[in-house]
Amino acid sequence: MFRFLSIAALIITLVSCQKKVDPFRISLDSVGHLNKSTLVKDIRTIFSNDSVVMRVAGDEFLGTSNNIEIYDKEGNPLLSLERSEAFDSIATIKTVQILDPRFKTEKGFGLSSTFKELKEQYALGKITNTLSLALVNIDTIGAYIGINKKELPENLLFDTNSKIEVHQIPDEAAIKYLWLDWSE
Repeated sequence: MFRFLSIAALIITLVSCQKKVDPFRISLDSVGHLNKSTLVKDIRTIFSNDSVVMRVAGDEFLGTSNNIEIYDKEGNPLLSLERSEAFDSIATIKTVQILDPRFKTEKGFGLSSTFKELKEQYALGKITNTLSLALVNIDTIGAYIGINKKELPENLLFDTNSKIEVHQIPDEAAIKYLWLDWSE
């Protein structure tokens, strides 16, 4: 009887010590249950309670990327994943686009955050000026965000050659896109 109680206590201790993974946590090496070493073939198992759409576009000779889209039970988009190698089931994930505002970093940063919240919580890296977005690198979490250029001063709106500085992005600017880059 004592032996049975000892084994039961050990099992309860081991089970309670297991760290639960927050399915909406963003970190340097993971997003929820996904991490840099997750294989494409395992995605349907990881998201077994959600809807997984594996798009097949183009052909393998053109190197067209094939995104994998994850939707929750209600049909709301959660993530869009880009494979490291097209048409390869043992490929890993190269890029994760966050589509649901419930995904947040340990510091609470996510799609529903403002630029002010981002710069208060993280050191910002390079800012790239594109046709319609200002892309801001967040090196400490291996991510980058897109801010619509319509939120920037008018002189930057149609100019892709000007360098965008942190002080030129308004504090209240919304985060339009959030990606994690796992290509390295």
